[in-house]
Amino acid sequence: MEKKLIVGSEEWCSLPGLGIPAIKARVDSGAKTSSLHAYNIQTFKRDGDPWVSFEAHPLQHLRRPSVRCEARVLDKRMVRSSSGDSEKRPVIRTALAVGGSVWDIELTLTNRDTMGYRMLLGREAMLGRMLVDPSESFCLGDLPASELEEYYRDEHHIAGTGLRIGVLASNPDLYSNQRIMEAGAERGHRMSFLDIRQCYMKLDPTEPEVHYRDGRILNNLDAVIPRIRPSQTFYGCALTRHFESIGVFALNGSAAISQSRDKLFSLQLLQQNGLNIPISGFANSPVDTNELIEMVGGAPLIVKLLEGTQGRGVVLAETRKAGESVINAFKSLKANLLVQEFIREAQGRDLRLFVIDNKVVAAIQREAAPGEFRANIHQGGTASVVKVTAEEKRLAIKSAKVLGLKVAGVDIIRSKKGPLLLEVNSSPGLEGIESATRKDVAGGMILAIEKALKWRSLAVQETQPPLP
Repeated sequence: MEKKLIVGSEEWCSLPGLGIPAIKARVDSGAKTSSLHAYNIQTFKRDGDPWVSFEAHPLQHLRRPSVRCEARVLDKRMVRSSSGDSEKRPVIRTALAVGGSVWDIELTLTNRDTMGYRMLLGREAMLGRMLVDPSESFCLGDLPASELEEYYRDEHHIAGTGLRIGVLASNPDLYSNQRIMEAGAERGHRMSFLDIRQCYMKLDPTEPEVHYRDGRILNNLDAVIPRIRPSQTFYGCALTRHFESIGVFALNGSAAISQSRDKLFSLQLLQQNGLNIPISGFANSPVDTNELIEMVGGAPLIVKLLEGTQGRGVVLAETRKAGESVINAFKSLKANLLVQEFIREAQGRDLRLFVIDNKVVAAIQREAAPGEFRANIHQGGTASVVKVTAEEKRLAIKSAKVLGLKVAGVDIIRSKKGPLLLEVNSSPGLEGIESATRKDVAGGMILAIEKALKWRSLAVQETQPPLP
């Protein structure tokens, strides 16, 4: 008679048939079926038989290393989770190796990201082979981080622990996009530049996907960094939203980008939350032009197109008559615009504060070129390092939080009334601020992704207590 293994409530095992050399399993005799954490599950036919491909993330709380697996589908079975939810899961059969013994077990495939263990070993797999001592852990031995590092070092396991990160943008040669790609690669991540125009979406309740024009399916990305130009806001946000719906982390979410791009809506949200903004007016009819001008204190005044960016679509009207002419000209073109008070004492200067994860990581002062009132770098403005006040930092951090942005370029102008918020940018440029401050702002963006995904190298993996 074969001797039974004495196991604890958690044990290390391996699934050699799937190429998984080590995975920590929760041993639970109360559960009938065993299950494995699987991501990007896709079914297909091979020689007429149903098969499934999926990505397994074997290590608890980590999305790297990642193992690409294929197996024949035995069945699709309704399984009720410990939370009471029912789900139809693919069932596969594969070899389980534990404590020097190997035997075949059935596994259901499901996303266990919210659970404490990437594998559950149920009583069907243990029947006749194991005895469980629930008061113990690792009766068959624990694995140190250094040993795990060796197990998952080879190419099959994606060369260690780097994340797959896509930069959603339009121009691969732009300084900002190049710096983000470099910063991610320097930290060991697999970076992909993804032209928004070459991405398309499959909407399907069971197998939603994002495709690229070269034939790739992009569902296995860990994160995307949206860098959406204004002309692509609608499609870029739809694409970001689709990535979010399949579990891919977006450094700035689609909803946050959408509302930050709507200058009127974003100003309404900022004022609603008690943040100081320049006095602004908005109206639909040319009949209200004079009232709008009075509302912001008369001339000189600023006229802004709601869809403009980088200083484009912003006009200084130095006289009341000029203001009337510009406003009515824009309205005749059916353009939506804001009228805003002119802050004379700013003298063509504003501040750009770069916020990442509720922290100001860099700040510059931008000064307009001679004869120009717009301080934007793209309009010929110059940048210099500036010391910002605690109040200006609070204003920048709160504005990013109000709009839901993890990364934001916050423009502030200094006035007699104190700092005023001009605009919050969801795709701020990096060239001016990195060149002036010599700070690795792009690296800070990558760190924010690592923090959000709880990524860290195996060698410094934190030990965490087992979850019930």
